[in-house]
Amino acid sequence: MATNLAIDDRLILEAQKIGNHRTKKSAVTEALKEYIQRRKQLEIIKIFGKIDYDKDYDYKAQRIRK
Repeated sequence: MATNLAIDDRLILEAQKIGNHRTKKSAVTEALKEYIQRRKQLEIIKIFGKIDYDKDYDYKAQRIRK
């Protein structure tokens, strides 16, 4: 799907240089992947301390094959 975006050329060139990307497309794609990953991490951080867990749970017991 072709998309035309008005992105600051200086930002694209800097992203290409820092990330060693040959094309503008690869720089933008990598930036979007990192953006999405970061946003997902922030969502996970929000639930820290809110999930109850069983202190007696033995995760190693689940590894034993019968």
